Amino acid sequence: MILPILSFPDPLLKRKSLAVEKITDEIVALADNMAETMYAAPGVGLAAPQVGVPLRLIVIDLASKNEASQLITVVNPEIVHAEGAVCEEEGCLSVPDYSANVNRYECVTVKGWTVDGQERLWQADGLLAIAFQHEIDHLEGILFVDRLSPLKRELYIKKQKKKGRL
Repeated sequence: MILPILSFPDPLLKRKSLAVEKITDEIVALADNMAETMYAAPGVGLAAPQVGVPLRLIVIDLASKNEASQLITVVNPEIVHAEGAVCEEEGCLSVPDYSANVNRYECVTVKGWTVDGQERLWQADGLLAIAFQHEIDHLEGILFVDRLSPLKRELYIKKQKKKGRL
């Protein structure tokens, strides 16, 4: 089922998410619906708060349309190690029609659980490291525009007001 994606400045996007206490059939179904929503958007990542659910759950798939799915679903993800620095252009399904360069770590190690209940570590660099950081930010109530300079953020807000979106 495709879920509605919340857009900036929806206040639900600013809430810190709660840990998933138990991986239930409902959590697995939510993860499946999030993946379907992400693919339909189309996007490369989606966090539960973006569909109005304040839980620590993310999905990521960097595969192109011509490649087989490489879906990563992580329950209660946390970055346990980060190093290096990179500045790359990012966009967001909750911040439509806007992209900007964001400073991120170059490499991250993420700890979390699969929907099968297995604890796991993911080592990531490049686009996957950026996607992990971006989606985990959503769980903390942080949008990529919050990581921009005040001037760039204000320009985005003015542009959205002009378009009648705010």
